[in-house]
Amino acid sequence: MGILTRFKDIMSSNINALLDKAEDPAKMIDQTLRNLNEDLGKVKSETAAIMAEEKRAKRELDKCKEEIDKMQSYAIKALESNEENDARKFLEEKARLTKELTLLEENYNIASSNAKKMREMHDKLVKDIAELEARKDVIKGKLNVAKARERMNKMVGSSMTDTSSSIASFKRYEDMADAALDKANAMAELNQTSEDKGIDDLINKYSTTPSADIDDELEALKASLKKE
Repeated sequence: MGILTRFKDIMSSNINALLDKAEDPAKMIDQTLRNLNEDLGKVKSETAAIMAEEKRAKRELDKCKEEIDKMQSYAIKALESNEENDARKFLEEKARLTKELTLLEENYNIASSNAKKMREMHDKLVKDIAELEARKDVIKGKLNVAKARERMNKMVGSSMTDTSSSIASFKRYEDMADAALDKANAMAELNQTSEDKGIDDLINKYSTTPSADIDDELEALKASLKKE
């Protein structure tokens, strides 16, 4: 009857409280169900045996009571037949059976108490298993949703980090492009300035007019030649 030593633990256990404290409720559910079903199998076997013992003790008790009633009845009949010695024997047997009855009543009370405890334990386990089975799918569903949301949060966080990094990199590249463009424009401006100065010099070369004295002398020379 070793299972009775676990009676208090099983009857006082709170499955819901265990699940609420569990770090991994999904694994706890499966393990608890396995444990409860193992216990239930043992409890059923022990309960059947103890209930059978209760019935046997009850039969022996009832049989003893019947025998006591018979001895009383036979003693009366013996006295009615003036058989006092026979009546004494029946009464002596009744006395012996009465002592035995006390022991049989004790045995039956113990067997009855054990059977009651086993039935209570059996019903408690059946109830716990039913509650756990009912909650199992709901709890596992919630855990799956929580895990999916956790993965999504990690992906969003990683994406935001990558986006921020990409934007920062893009800004650096844009600054580099602006700097390169400014430098190219400056070089173009410098090159343009050099070319413009060359053109100006060439224009000045051909735009220079002879001095007035030379022109006058040239005209005078032409006039003298015509006179001759």
